[in-house]
Amino acid sequence: MSVFNQSRGRVIQIIIGAVFIVITAQLINLQIFSSQYKLAAENNAIYRKIIYPDRGIIFDRKKRALLENTISFDLVVTPAETKGTDTATLCAILGIDTSEYKKRMLDAIFKNTRVRPSIFEPLLSPDLYAKLTENMYKFPGFVLSERSVRTYPFNTAAQLLGYIAEVDTAYLRKNKHLGYEMGDYAGMSGLEKTYESVLMGQRGIKRFIRDNKSRIQGSYENGIFDTIPIAGRNLYTSIDVEVQQLAEQLLQNKIGSAVAINPRTGGIISMVSSPTYNPNVLTGNARRKNWGRMVMDTAKPMYNRAIKGQYPPGSTFKPLGALVALDQGLITSDYGIGCAGGYGACGGVYVRCEHSNAGHAANLRLALANSCNSYFSDVFRKALDNKKWGNSNQGYLKWKEYMNAFGLGRRLEVDLPSEDKANIPDTSVYNRFFGGARRWNSCSVLTLGIGQDKMTATPLQMANLMCIIANRGYYFPPHFVDSIENERTEDTTLLNKYRTKHKVTNISDRDYQAVNDGMHDVTIYGTAAHIKIPGVEYCAKTGTAQNPHGKNHSLFVAFAPKDNPRIAVAVVVENGGYGSVAAGPIAGLIMEKYLNDTLSTAGKATAERITNMDLVPQAIKNWYTRKDAERAARLAKLALEEAAEKEEAETNKEIPKNNTEAILEQGSKPVGNKKDSTEKYKIKAALLISESKKKKMEGRRQ
Repeated sequence: MSVFNQSRGRVIQIIIGAVFIVITAQLINLQIFSSQYKLAAENNAIYRKIIYPDRGIIFDRKKRALLENTISFDLVVTPAETKGTDTATLCAILGIDTSEYKKRMLDAIFKNTRVRPSIFEPLLSPDLYAKLTENMYKFPGFVLSERSVRTYPFNTAAQLLGYIAEVDTAYLRKNKHLGYEMGDYAGMSGLEKTYESVLMGQRGIKRFIRDNKSRIQGSYENGIFDTIPIAGRNLYTSIDVEVQQLAEQLLQNKIGSAVAINPRTGGIISMVSSPTYNPNVLTGNARRKNWGRMVMDTAKPMYNRAIKGQYPPGSTFKPLGALVALDQGLITSDYGIGCAGGYGACGGVYVRCEHSNAGHAANLRLALANSCNSYFSDVFRKALDNKKWGNSNQGYLKWKEYMNAFGLGRRLEVDLPSEDKANIPDTSVYNRFFGGARRWNSCSVLTLGIGQDKMTATPLQMANLMCIIANRGYYFPPHFVDSIENERTEDTTLLNKYRTKHKVTNISDRDYQAVNDGMHDVTIYGTAAHIKIPGVEYCAKTGTAQNPHGKNHSLFVAFAPKDNPRIAVAVVVENGGYGSVAAGPIAGLIMEKYLNDTLSTAGKATAERITNMDLVPQAIKNWYTRKDAERAARLAKLALEEAAEKEEAETNKEIPKNNTEAILEQGSKPVGNKKDSTEKYKIKAALLISESKKKKMEGRRQ
């Protein structure tokens, strides 16, 4: 044999040897070390029953449970084990037809394979559970699985607390690291979502041995491999449930929002977005129907306007405009202007005032108390045209720095998902709008000085601004959760950002005092003089934001007491008119309830009046009217169809069967020993029956 052939033979031997070694190693691995196929085999013999834990409870500031847990049951199916199921009885109990049964079964197989359990009917009602319990022996492959679900004893704070729902495949892909399985429930919004890892707890598993017909024979290995469920941990919040309920009551029949914060800690006392909904409608087996209905609702009850609604702050912005000018040395508290009812120094741009009486803008305190548009337009121009910055564009950028420092135009990172940052426009926006940096100046954006133009803010940002002014230059990031049960290192890391004081700027106490005095005068003789809190002096600012789509929005911001403030509030009522008409009384009652723990006799009368005030836009009312009419028409149509079907069934019972129908019932009996005669008779009989039914229907119409 040549040397070449010997070399080639060795290569082939080496390859064969290597393949043999690999195969041998893999066999050893699969049979001795790997548990992959062992687990697959065990899954055929062992039934895993998941024991769901109780989710953690969320408490208000006085340790009252805002939500609780109760027991419900899911109907769970393992498709591979459903042979022999009485589908007719099951469908009748569940109120579905066989096509829906097949669809659900295919969905279960697609989502979770044939051999793994999937939820067939979630969150059974008590009546449905009772009917199923006494018939479960007819449904092999189906089991009733216990689950803890939420209830809400106070029927409040739905948008804050959020809701839980079954995880889908997209959720599982996104949260692989959390170990969810099909059939698990997780927080989908609100605090339930933000603190899911704390509230969820840990599933327990019980294992049962099965025979070759999948019948459970008892506990597997005496339960030594079972694990017990571990309940989720509780959250302790700064919410005051009574203040929350009052705020929701006051905002009934209105579109808007209210936020109340403790400026000492940043803890949110109350946050309301109206319209809202009863959180109990998103629990139990009616959740899907109610969720779909609310998502389509034109008034958006699931939309949290407190963190997503973007409104021009209007005159509530003026205290901040004053602070900027004071800090830059552009004005003093004694600075004043003469105002005869408007600001016309910009030529073509004229800003009107609500006052024309002499001396109402003679100094800062008077200008704030009377909410003089001319005064704050002039102050804004001074800030942008400050020669220290070179030109109006640079002056605007410096002004924007102040806005961002005070929490406008950026997210405050509240512990709720989906917070919006609203808008403090950049110079690039105006460069595009006006066609270049040199083609606009302080007059071009004059209405920014009175909280209009392209500026927007969320109610949360407005309330936080009041915290900064109340604290004279610092704030704690707004948040709901003050502490977590059995706080761990990772919890401390999460909560530390809410426990850290944020100093805004180096604005002096003297400048803050000047603004606070003016805001106090608002409540003494100014635009909110009629809004009183028994025994409490407070600082406030009214606002009326222009709305191009209808009546102006009503805004009100405040903090109380005047000295050592304990609550800061912002209220927005869409289409509410002047700030002191709709938003102001709501804010006053919220502060009164929190500080005095009750409402006075006059306060109760005001609360009843405000509650009955209907400010829902006519367009939304028309939408509801149209939807109600459509719903009524659908119900009437269904009632007519059911009545017609019932009448037809009764008629069919009364009319005796003719020979043709009898032939059909006999099936395929051959006539005259001719095999094809049966088919001919069946076709002829079908035609005769069709004609007979047609005559019956025509007779009923006549």
